[in-house]
Amino acid sequence: MAVAIRLSRGGAKKRPYYRIVVSDSRSSRDGKYLEQIGTYNPMLPKDSGERVKLDEDRARHWLSVGAQPSDRVHRFLDAAGILERAPKNNPKKGEPGEAAKERAEEKATKAAEAEEAAKAAEEEAKTAAEAPAEEAAAEEAPAEEAAAEEAPAEEATEDKGE
Repeated sequence: MAVAIRLSRGGAKKRPYYRIVVSDSRSSRDGKYLEQIGTYNPMLPKDSGERVKLDEDRARHWLSVGAQPSDRVHRFLDAAGILERAPKNNPKKGEPGEAAKERAEEKATKAAEAEEAAKAAEEEAKTAAEAPAEEAAAEEAPAEEAAAEEAPAEEATEDKGE
């Protein structure tokens, strides 16, 4: 018979309370068990001594006869110093998915375009600020140039019409 040390849920809805039990691995989660060796109350603060209560002698006994702890119970046993648990390494845990990467790239390109537009607007503002000083000095000259430009244009249209 395969024996497991695992949690059995109790408590009300959204108010969990667990028993740490030794049971046949084929039995249901909240079904019959061989022995209760502790309790776990996740509603208490993490630094509370009442959060996990464990009968260490019985846990050692069941481990010696071949009981396999679940991952959560293995963590409790490691914290109690009964069973060593190797830390797991998942380097891709914090890495965003493909869709999130695409959204980030789109956001970056939009930000770059906005920066370029802002720089262009600043340059236009600078040239516009410099232009009024130049325009004040050159306001008289364009009127004379425009009159000179209109005369040849009228002559060209008259030549085509004849």
